[in-house]
Amino acid sequence: MTTTEGKPARERLIGGPGMLLVWFYGVMVVGAVSRSVYQIATEFDRAPLAYSLSAVAGVVYGFITYSLVRGGERARRAALVCCAAELAGVLVVGTWTLIEPSAFPDATVWSDYGMGYVFIPVLLPLTALYWLRRARAGVTP
Repeated sequence: MTTTEGKPARERLIGGPGMLLVWFYGVMVVGAVSRSVYQIATEFDRAPLAYSLSAVAGVVYGFITYSLVRGGERARRAALVCCAAELAGVLVVGTWTLIEPSAFPDATVWSDYGMGYVFIPVLLPLTALYWLRRARAGVTP
């Protein structure tokens, strides 16, 4: 497929169920960023690690959302890497909060594998990784 300028068109990553991923990631961006901005601005000294990790989660969610909307093979690969990093973060932080709860006087987005967010933080990257792997060139999601 080509555009009117003769350049190859970007493969869409948000067709069908991919649009639901964009919606969920968008909601998570708003939730994580607004929570972390408020907590960093008002009570950062209480739990700096937790609030910083929530901010990082918001940035990761934002980048994945942008990559899904942008489309194309480079964006798909970037989103794959970020989703894998997101999943690793959820698993590490989730396990850390269970093993050493005193390290987190307040919860992060990824605490207890995202229990405070109905486990969406652990389910979302798994779903996105599946979708993005199927969306690679030649495979219809």
